[in-house]
Amino acid sequence: MRCPHCGNFDDKVIESRTLANGEAIRRRRECNGCGFRFTSYERIEDQQFMVIKRNGRREPFDREKIERGVQRALEKRPVSQMIIESLVNEVEDITAIMGKGGHEIDASVIGDLVLERLGALDRVAYIRFASVYRHFENLDEFIREIRQLGGAS
Repeated sequence: MRCPHCGNFDDKVIESRTLANGEAIRRRRECNGCGFRFTSYERIEDQQFMVIKRNGRREPFDREKIERGVQRALEKRPVSQMIIESLVNEVEDITAIMGKGGHEIDASVIGDLVLERLGALDRVAYIRFASVYRHFENLDEFIREIRQLGGAS
């Protein structure tokens, strides 16, 4: 694996950890050239399934898109990267199982899965994600969502 710091191809694996119910492996590596430490991931490459968007358009499932949305929602919140990875892995696992039958899944199902987990993890992140996902256009929609979240306690 090429070192992202110096470009050297000589490295050693320091630690390996199984993730996502055995579907992925996280490896901590150290470059033998410059000593830089970095992380790599190995995943089983399944047949790609499609996500059906609101407008009917279909696009390939993209784990990174979910991760970016969760990262943005949790920006400056007291949540570790390991918890974020775990949340994204859980959503990815569930969507993979749900999407296997017809090789398709509605984007709304994925969004609801993320919202459900964010609501249990961090309410500020939940509101941030919901405001984008549900396209809030005015203050009343924010207030309604906050009241609904408060009732879920």
